[in-house]
Amino acid sequence: MAKCGYCRSVIIAGGVRDGEQRFCNDRCCQSGMLVAVSNQLDPSDVRSAVTKVHQGACPRCGGSGPVDVTTSFKIWSAVLLTSWSSSPEISCRSCGRKRQIKGLLFSAVAGWWGIPWGLIITPVQIARNIRGLFLAYDPYQPSAQLESAVRVMLASELARQAASTGDA
Repeated sequence: MAKCGYCRSVIIAGGVRDGEQRFCNDRCCQSGMLVAVSNQLDPSDVRSAVTKVHQGACPRCGGSGPVDVTTSFKIWSAVLLTSWSSSPEISCRSCGRKRQIKGLLFSAVAGWWGIPWGLIITPVQIARNIRGLFLAYDPYQPSAQLESAVRVMLASELARQAASTGDA
Protein backbone atom coordinates (compact mmCIF):
# COMPACT_ATOMS: atom_id res chain seq x y z
CA MET A 1 0.00 0.00 0.00
CA ALA A 2 1.14 3.51 -0.80
CA LYS A 3 1.59 6.32 1.70
CA CYS A 4 0.62 9.93 1.14
CA GLY A 5 3.65 12.06 0.32
CA TYR A 6 2.39 14.77 2.66
CA CYS A 7 0.43 13.40 5.63
CA ARG A 8 1.90 9.86 5.48
CA SER A 9 -1.58 8.26 5.66
CA VAL A 10 -1.98 4.88 4.00
CA ILE A 11 -3.68 5.11 0.60
CA ILE A 12 -5.63 1.95 -0.12
CA ALA A 13 -7.17 3.06 -3.42
CA GLY A 14 -7.25 6.22 -5.49
CA GLY A 15 -5.39 9.29 -4.45
CA VAL A 16 -3.71 11.96 -6.57
CA ARG A 17 -0.39 11.56 -8.37
CA ASP A 18 2.15 14.30 -8.95
CA GLY A 19 5.12 12.89 -10.78
CA GLU A 20 6.35 9.94 -8.77
CA GLN A 21 4.64 11.03 -5.56
CA ARG A 22 1.16 9.96 -4.49
CA PHE A 23 -1.15 11.94 -2.22
CA CYS A 24 -4.48 11.28 -0.44
CA ASN A 25 -6.29 14.11 -2.18
CA ASP A 26 -5.78 17.47 -3.89
CA ARG A 27 -5.31 19.27 -0.56
CA CYS A 28 -2.42 16.97 0.44
CA CYS A 29 -0.98 17.31 -3.08
CA GLN A 30 -0.95 21.11 -2.81
CA SER A 31 0.52 20.93 0.70
CA GLY A 32 3.16 18.51 -0.56
CA MET A 33 4.22 21.02 -3.21
CA LEU A 34 4.33 23.73 -0.55
CA VAL A 35 6.61 21.51 1.55
CA ALA A 36 9.07 21.41 -1.36
CA VAL A 37 9.01 25.22 -1.48
CA SER A 38 9.26 25.46 2.31
CA ASN A 39 12.50 23.48 2.34
CA GLN A 40 14.12 26.50 0.68
CA LEU A 41 13.14 28.89 3.51
CA ASP A 42 15.74 30.43 5.79
CA PRO A 43 16.05 28.11 8.84
CA SER A 44 16.23 31.05 11.27
CA ASP A 45 12.95 32.47 9.87
CA VAL A 46 11.33 29.06 10.28
CA ARG A 47 12.59 28.67 13.87
CA SER A 48 11.32 32.14 14.75
CA ALA A 49 7.87 31.46 13.25
CA VAL A 50 7.63 28.04 14.95
CA THR A 51 8.52 29.57 18.33
CA LYS A 52 5.96 32.33 17.83
CA VAL A 53 3.17 29.83 17.02
CA HIS A 54 4.21 27.42 19.80
CA GLN A 55 4.25 30.11 22.47
CA GLY A 56 1.23 31.99 21.09
CA ALA A 57 -2.47 31.78 21.85
CA CYS A 58 -4.52 28.76 20.83
CA PRO A 59 -6.17 29.41 17.45
CA ARG A 60 -9.25 27.42 18.58
CA CYS A 61 -10.06 28.79 22.02
CA GLY A 62 -7.80 31.84 22.27
CA GLY A 63 -6.29 30.51 25.49
CA SER A 64 -2.63 30.62 26.33
CA GLY A 65 -0.25 28.05 24.87
CA PRO A 66 1.85 26.16 24.43
CA VAL A 67 0.35 25.32 21.08
CA ASP A 68 1.23 22.28 19.01
CA VAL A 69 -0.28 19.85 16.53
CA THR A 70 -2.69 17.23 17.82
CA THR A 71 -4.38 14.70 15.58
CA SER A 72 -7.81 13.21 16.05
CA PHE A 73 -8.93 10.06 14.26
CA LYS A 74 -12.46 9.19 13.14
CA ILE A 75 -14.27 6.40 11.36
CA TRP A 76 -17.88 5.86 10.35
CA SER A 77 -19.41 2.92 8.58
CA ALA A 78 -22.69 1.87 7.01
CA VAL A 79 -22.95 -1.71 5.70
CA LEU A 80 -20.43 -1.74 2.79
CA LEU A 81 -19.33 1.89 3.04
CA THR A 82 -16.58 2.92 5.45
CA SER A 83 -14.74 6.22 5.73
CA TRP A 84 -11.90 7.00 8.10
CA SER A 85 -9.74 10.06 8.53
CA SER A 86 -7.06 11.70 10.58
CA SER A 87 -7.23 15.43 11.16
CA PRO A 88 -4.22 17.22 12.54
CA GLU A 89 -4.89 20.66 13.98
CA ILE A 90 -2.81 23.33 15.65
CA SER A 91 -4.26 23.96 19.10
CA CYS A 92 -3.50 23.95 22.81
CA ARG A 93 -3.31 20.61 24.60
CA SER A 94 -6.77 21.03 26.11
CA CYS A 95 -8.48 21.65 22.76
CA GLY A 96 -6.49 18.81 21.20
CA ARG A 97 -7.60 16.38 23.89
CA LYS A 98 -11.23 17.43 23.47
CA ARG A 99 -11.02 16.71 19.74
CA GLN A 100 -9.39 13.32 20.38
CA ILE A 101 -12.10 12.38 22.90
CA LYS A 102 -14.80 13.43 20.41
CA GLY A 103 -13.09 11.37 17.70
CA LEU A 104 -12.85 8.38 20.02
CA LEU A 105 -16.53 8.58 21.00
CA PHE A 106 -17.69 9.18 17.42
CA SER A 107 -15.67 6.19 16.20
CA ALA A 108 -16.89 3.98 19.04
CA VAL A 109 -20.50 4.69 18.05
CA ALA A 110 -20.35 5.07 14.26
CA GLY A 111 -17.38 2.94 13.24
CA TRP A 112 -18.49 -0.65 13.70
CA TRP A 113 -21.36 -0.78 11.20
CA GLY A 114 -19.41 -1.59 8.02
CA ILE A 115 -18.15 -4.93 6.77
CA PRO A 116 -15.22 -5.60 6.66
CA TRP A 117 -13.39 -2.28 7.15
CA GLY A 118 -15.57 -0.96 9.98
CA LEU A 119 -14.77 -3.97 12.12
CA ILE A 120 -11.06 -3.82 11.26
CA ILE A 121 -10.28 -0.09 11.33
CA THR A 122 -12.54 1.02 14.23
CA PRO A 123 -10.31 -0.47 16.96
CA VAL A 124 -7.28 1.05 15.22
CA GLN A 125 -8.79 4.56 15.17
CA ILE A 126 -9.95 4.23 18.79
CA ALA A 127 -6.47 3.07 19.84
CA ARG A 128 -4.85 5.96 17.94
CA ASN A 129 -7.02 8.48 19.82
CA ILE A 130 -6.26 6.81 23.17
CA ARG A 131 -2.55 6.83 22.36
CA GLY A 132 -2.77 10.55 21.48
CA LEU A 133 -4.51 11.29 24.77
CA PHE A 134 -1.74 9.70 26.81
CA LEU A 135 1.23 10.44 24.58
CA ALA A 136 4.05 12.23 26.34
CA TYR A 137 3.75 15.93 25.60
CA ASP A 138 6.65 18.33 25.90
CA PRO A 139 5.27 21.83 26.49
CA TYR A 140 8.74 23.37 26.10
CA GLN A 141 9.66 21.86 22.73
CA PRO A 142 7.60 22.23 19.53
CA SER A 143 7.06 18.99 17.63
CA ALA A 144 8.43 18.22 14.17
CA GLN A 145 4.81 18.15 13.02
CA LEU A 146 4.33 21.75 14.17
CA GLU A 147 7.49 22.80 12.35
CA SER A 148 6.22 21.12 9.19
CA ALA A 149 2.82 22.85 9.50
CA VAL A 150 4.44 26.25 10.07
CA ARG A 151 6.75 25.69 7.09
CA VAL A 152 3.70 25.02 4.91
CA MET A 153 1.96 28.14 6.27
CA LEU A 154 5.03 30.27 5.48
CA ALA A 155 5.35 28.78 1.98
CA SER A 156 1.64 29.33 1.39
CA GLU A 157 1.97 32.97 2.42
CA LEU A 158 4.93 33.41 0.04
CA ALA A 159 2.90 31.84 -2.79
CA ARG A 160 -0.04 34.19 -2.05
CA GLN A 161 2.29 37.21 -2.05
CA ALA A 162 3.89 36.10 -5.30
CA ALA A 163 0.46 35.60 -6.90
CA SER A 164 -0.78 39.02 -5.76
CA THR A 165 2.29 40.80 -7.15
CA GLY A 166 2.15 38.84 -10.41
CA ASP A 167 5.42 36.98 -9.86
CA ALA A 168 3.78 33.56 -10.16
